[in-house]
Amino acid sequence: MALIPLKIPPGVYRNGTEYQSAGRWYDSNLVRWFENTLRPIGGWRRKSQSAMTGKCRGIITWRDNSATRWAAAGTQSKLYAMDVGGTLKDITPTGFTTGSADATATTGYGYYTYGSLSYGTARPDVGSVPATTWSLDTWGEYLVACSSTDGKIYEWQLGFTTPTLAAAITNAPTSCAAVMVTSERIMFALGASGNPRLVKWSDQENNTLWTAAANNQAGDFELATPGSLKCGKRVRGVNLILTDVDAHVASYIGLPYVYSFEKVGSGCGVISAQAVAAIDTSAMWMSKSGFWSYDGYVKPMTCDVGDYVFNNMNLNQASKVYAVHNSAFGEVTWFYPSLSSNENDSYVTYSYREGHWAIGMLARTAGTDRGVFVNPMMVGTDGYIYDHEVGFTYDSVSPYAQSGPIELGNGDNVMAVRSVIPDEQSLGEVAISFTARMYPTSTETSYGPFSAKQPTDARFSGRSVKMKVTGNVLDDWRVGVMRLEATSAGKR
Repeated sequence: MALIPLKIPPGVYRNGTEYQSAGRWYDSNLVRWFENTLRPIGGWRRKSQSAMTGKCRGIITWRDNSATRWAAAGTQSKLYAMDVGGTLKDITPTGFTTGSADATATTGYGYYTYGSLSYGTARPDVGSVPATTWSLDTWGEYLVACSSTDGKIYEWQLGFTTPTLAAAITNAPTSCAAVMVTSERIMFALGASGNPRLVKWSDQENNTLWTAAANNQAGDFELATPGSLKCGKRVRGVNLILTDVDAHVASYIGLPYVYSFEKVGSGCGVISAQAVAAIDTSAMWMSKSGFWSYDGYVKPMTCDVGDYVFNNMNLNQASKVYAVHNSAFGEVTWFYPSLSSNENDSYVTYSYREGHWAIGMLARTAGTDRGVFVNPMMVGTDGYIYDHEVGFTYDSVSPYAQSGPIELGNGDNVMAVRSVIPDEQSLGEVAISFTARMYPTSTETSYGPFSAKQPTDARFSGRSVKMKVTGNVLDDWRVGVMRLEATSAGKR
């Protein structure tokens, strides 16, 4: 008998065939690899006392000048403010134009010229109207917000006991795609005045002055791009601006031009207005062409699960993709709708500190990092805001990780396993199960689950075996390097 250590590298590999993931983790849900151990992600609990109307596509947290903590969130029909106790107040501006919870493909009757296609032939997709998203930022202690459908830039000047409504900023451009505030305290209107390439900005420290003059710093610039402006982030002392085709940087240079604009990436356009996360001195985003980062240069990110994610995504609803930064664990998570869903129900996570990926299923439409509040906050499809990384309850779902095929030698010998030597923080906190097969495409046979003990009796054989580790308790378990007590049973 020999003890065979299952030294599986952290993170999921899901490109190509299952056999290509030999010796790697192949599937996961609600787990992370952190500091060389497999463990569950934190659970969640309800934060808001009531549900929002509609689907949330934007959330932000901040402190006002008296250190009072706030959160704000927007749906296709409402804008809300929330206090530290979880009380939601409707601050929707008067005259706000309601948007759409779902993207709408512009196909069918009326989208082609008369007689251009034969009767009964399905019309090709010639574009889509994206789901409504909100861009949210702060102007000092005040909230500023812009709905991609409504297009006006609003400001909320606090007030909760007798809540004031958000109101359109005087003189600000309309028909905008998004808003952002630069580190120079200048407000950017992206896709301003209905021009998808136009960036307009206000005077410094004055968001009601938008007309350029010799004695102010207001101005505008039309990007040389075939794309449409989607969003912007403050990164490394510059302003990263993303279209659905490419990436640009706006650098502050002062009068007379105020900002210089430079195209920094092509073919890397953001897949949705909320699919980018700024982390420290860089930004990461999802594009239809993969994952990209900017740290002074735009670079493609090597992704071990890209094939799975993009083949599993409902691209008709890609405008709902939402990126959330989790600074405590050095992660960026993208929530997206799977092929079987019109709403976000799946996620992919990149650990930028350790360089690996995880996948899973979780229905979240928006989220924001900890910092202002103790825990990250995310919004469910039910309209409630949840604290995350709290406890270890998961709405009756158990965290798990499953490996790809593990072979004995070169895969030409039959492995006869007699027992498992578990490596856990506390024995019995996970259940271990196996599936074995003789060839990559032959029928699998399942064994277990086994509750871990020293050693754990488990008798099975095969040329390759896959291991699944499932949380047995609602606790912060740890799994290291499992070992199989096995012997070679020959090549037949």
